[in-house]
Amino acid sequence: MQKRRPASGRQNPKPPQGLEFESWVGPSENGGVIAKMILYEGRVQGVGFRFGVRQIAEGFLVAGHAANLADGRVEVFLQGEREEVEAMEKEIAHSHLEGFIRKREGREVAVEAGRKGFQIR
Repeated sequence: MQKRRPASGRQNPKPPQGLEFESWVGPSENGGVIAKMILYEGRVQGVGFRFGVRQIAEGFLVAGHAANLADGRVEVFLQGEREEVEAMEKEIAHSHLEGFIRKREGREVAVEAGRKGFQIR
């Protein structure tokens, strides 16, 4: 998979040395930092779905996680500038993971201060 340039147009999706995620991402004219919880249903467990999401996250300026749920769904939490979060959500929907997704439900949730990186849980 080819890494894409972050939606913000930055060449390097890593914050400048010494800056925390929050101060680096910061508010923008497009609505600032948001957080979104997205639940994916379908054949999303046991197929590398969470690892695929993490791989996609490497091309975006987002923090968050992907976690298996007991009911067979996968929970994806994304936090960053609205433009980045929305672009990553679209990328997941149109990536190699598309065939595993039967249903997707997403909603904005509270931003988590201090959230850094993207983890698989």
